[in-house]
Amino acid sequence: MKGKSVALCASLCAVLSASVVMLNAQAASDAASREAARDIFKQLIEINTTDSVGSTTLAAEAMRRRLLDAGFPEADVVVLGPNERKGNLVARYRGVQGSTKKPVLLIAHTDVVEAKREDWTTDPFVFTEKDGYFYGRGTQDMKDSVAAIVASVVRMKKEGYQPDRDIILALTADEEGGGSNGVSWLLKEHRDLIDAAFALNADAGGLNTVRGKPISMGVEATEKLYADFRLTVTDPGGHSSLPRRDNAIYRLSNALSRLEAYKFPLELNTVTRGYFEAMAKMQKGHAEDMRAILKSPPSAAAAARLSHDPLYNAMLRTTCVATMVQAGHAPNALPQRAEANINCRIFPGHTPAEIRATLVEVLADPKIGISLLNSARQPSDAGLHELSVAPPPLNEEVFSALRSVVGAMWTGLPIIPEMETGATDSKYTMAAGIPSYGFSGMGIDEDDARAHGRDERIGVDSYYKGVEFEYHYLKALTGGETK
Repeated sequence: MKGKSVALCASLCAVLSASVVMLNAQAASDAASREAARDIFKQLIEINTTDSVGSTTLAAEAMRRRLLDAGFPEADVVVLGPNERKGNLVARYRGVQGSTKKPVLLIAHTDVVEAKREDWTTDPFVFTEKDGYFYGRGTQDMKDSVAAIVASVVRMKKEGYQPDRDIILALTADEEGGGSNGVSWLLKEHRDLIDAAFALNADAGGLNTVRGKPISMGVEATEKLYADFRLTVTDPGGHSSLPRRDNAIYRLSNALSRLEAYKFPLELNTVTRGYFEAMAKMQKGHAEDMRAILKSPPSAAAAARLSHDPLYNAMLRTTCVATMVQAGHAPNALPQRAEANINCRIFPGHTPAEIRATLVEVLADPKIGISLLNSARQPSDAGLHELSVAPPPLNEEVFSALRSVVGAMWTGLPIIPEMETGATDSKYTMAAGIPSYGFSGMGIDEDDARAHGRDERIGVDSYYKGVEFEYHYLKALTGGETK
């Protein structure tokens, strides 16, 4: 009996010892993955990718080196673009040989909006960790997700994981503006490199949090149309000692005041109806108003109350806002020219031509010219009749994997359809016939949205959780384990 006890004890000790070794190995692996994710994020933030002086090529080459070091063949990782500063990385993670499944395309832009050092409390192009946050231009939009994608496929490759289909990464230029939009260029010049069954774009949707607590996973199902209009007032000018009431700056200022006071009509579609129906079950303070706008006819009073919240206002209508003003040529002369940029996010179903006609009425000044600008910020009527692309059909592969991973990471978290209030590169993939869906695991508090703003940041824990989500989601989507 004693011998059996000794043998049993030895067996149990061996099992426990093996378990400890496995746990230690797993902990070491997790720590290494976390460190790699941080290093990639830091490297991306500290590469200036603004349109004015930056280079997306440098970011693309840096990520190319990461993938090559992880074991990707050189032929499967290329950097290409229309010029030396606007490079795009296209990488193919090969799936099992003989797979009949079309690839999945991951698109993510590496460019960022301009950031002035004097406006920030930290250097926007120095990766800074303080008070539980990572600071830097692109920490929310969207180098966090670029880093998560790269970190995840590097980890999967090093593990020897083979997906059940090809995964294509396209890290691209000029989503934020400029004349070399990477997704558009790749579709025109190298469609074969990025053709896929569907595209995933982490630039929209995602994990919504309140004080760090997840409340929902938003999935972009449609998006507004982006349009910039230039308002122009010209005048002969003259000596500033002889002022006139029709000063070009005053005319422009008065027109902008009329625009500020104007609200576009309330609108709803199937996606925003689904959004407000779901949110009404979660937002106690606004639930009654949300239900009231879903009635026929919608309650104008409820809509007015909801519109005090910038997000809800943007979900309910087209918005147009002044973002840039330039005027005058000398401090002692009347202005000969005054210009303003009006940025509009157009509700699906309307065209820039319709919005320009509305602006003519609202500004109520025939001396103000209104020009639609193209992506290179030049006046062009080419996009006047562009429409938002219809929402893609629900893809069960995409959503089955999403439900599985969300359920494992955030039990009971609702998944909610959303209309992207801005605009993303999904408009190009959708127009090209590639159904596109937007979401990520990067949690950002509703009251801490700093994309395009000063002191952009993301919570340290939120970032690592987002990386974990990306890794598990890609594996769940391509035949791997969900945990």
